[in-house]
Amino acid sequence: MGGTDGTGGTAVRWGVLATGGIAATFTADVQALPDAEVVAVASRTETSARAFAERHGIARAHGSWAELVADDTVDVVYVATPHSAHHAAASLALKAGKHVLCEKAFTLNSREAKELVALARDRGLFLMEAMWTYLNPVVRRLTELVRDGAIGEIRTVQADFGFAGDFAPGHRLRDPDLGGGALLDLGVYPVAFAHLLLGEPDRVRADALLSPEGVDLNTGMLLGWESGATALLSCSIVGHHPTAATVIGTEGRIDLPRDFFHPDHFVLHRPGREPETVTSGPGPQGLSGMQYEAVEVARAIRAGENESPLVPLEGTLAVMRTLDAVRDRIGVRYPADR
Repeated sequence: MGGTDGTGGTAVRWGVLATGGIAATFTADVQALPDAEVVAVASRTETSARAFAERHGIARAHGSWAELVADDTVDVVYVATPHSAHHAAASLALKAGKHVLCEKAFTLNSREAKELVALARDRGLFLMEAMWTYLNPVVRRLTELVRDGAIGEIRTVQADFGFAGDFAPGHRLRDPDLGGGALLDLGVYPVAFAHLLLGEPDRVRADALLSPEGVDLNTGMLLGWESGATALLSCSIVGHHPTAATVIGTEGRIDLPRDFFHPDHFVLHRPGREPETVTSGPGPQGLSGMQYEAVEVARAIRAGENESPLVPLEGTLAVMRTLDAVRDRIGVRYPADR
């Protein structure tokens, strides 16, 4: 890894693959950390890479993915492309010997996800899905309380993520070739949240409004577990949703506010008690919350771990299986499916 970080450790050197909005947010968060640095960025065009590098003060700009993964100053590649390119980009980085943090949805389907996990394990490299929800301090506190029995046994999880956008037929969210639709872009969050609390469901039911191109515009999901727990989940790109979540147990409930996937507080309700607001304390000013991903990646790599116990690969595979099952129920298929 790179030079010292000023605290006696070794700075983790990041290469950012793609130059969109999420790449910019991640870069800003990483650059605020004392033990990490973004040393390179890549795009399909050198012009785009150079513009991003100049905007963020990054030393090297590469006009191809291959150049980035061949850069010997890069320790970890952050894959921030649309999810239709995750498999190709992450595979390229892993084959070049780089550790990888890959955005969500992890891949287009569970087959691609299994291939990435197998490749990382075969090469002895670190791989993690960038599921920042799992690393959010408020969500981590919520899971601790649930596991300690604060609301009894979970009976229902409710979560949704949706907004109404004017997406023309040529937009990536309407394009099956690019994994379009609400499910992989937005629905992955409610599904992953239910998995975090209950594990992989035993039953999956779903219904959806499809576009003329065959992608889902508005999707409802009902997941069931042998324990009797259920999850009522939804996602949409044609409706304004609260993007909130509630965890209901036999002895209480927890309400997460808007943007449940990166909350700054939740409210614990228990019979006979006043509602209790739980926060993580003041967070780093000006950061989005993506820095927690970079911190966990660095911790694991320094510890010699090839996956994170907080975002385990088996959990990522399970989420992809559920997303596959939902698509099967609603009749959405991508050209990459086979």
